[in-house]
Amino acid sequence: MKKDINIPEVTDVGIAIVREKDIATQKYVWNVYLLNLKDKDVLVNTFVSSKGYGLINNERKRTAQVNYFLKDIPPQTGKIIEPIVEEVFALSNEYFLTFYINGVIHDKKFVFVAGSIKEEHLTTVHILGKRGVLIK
Repeated sequence: MKKDINIPEVTDVGIAIVREKDIATQKYVWNVYLLNLKDKDVLVNTFVSSKGYGLINNERKRTAQVNYFLKDIPPQTGKIIEPIVEEVFALSNEYFLTFYINGVIHDKKFVFVAGSIKEEHLTTVHILGKRGVLIK
């Protein structure tokens, strides 16, 4: 029966953790964005689940799981999922994405491994015009 289930490959979708200046406070903050890198397809009924887990000082830590419904994400756009604090960069941060394209469900897990969100790993996230850590 499993062989009869078509699981489409997810391409041209990414998650970026971006450092940007907060307009109100003029301080730098980190935000997590969902990126639709597709040229024509809209991500419909988009759902994201986020959580963090791992070890800090040899002690197992886990954040709360938070779920977000982002509705539709047009092609070549990014939409903020959540702010993220630097204290959880020592953990693995997981984002599980589910959406529809042409009535077909798609899903993909993105994991920023512990310690991967650092200044030296920043790259230009072209859709946002900002610098961040990007997983596609």
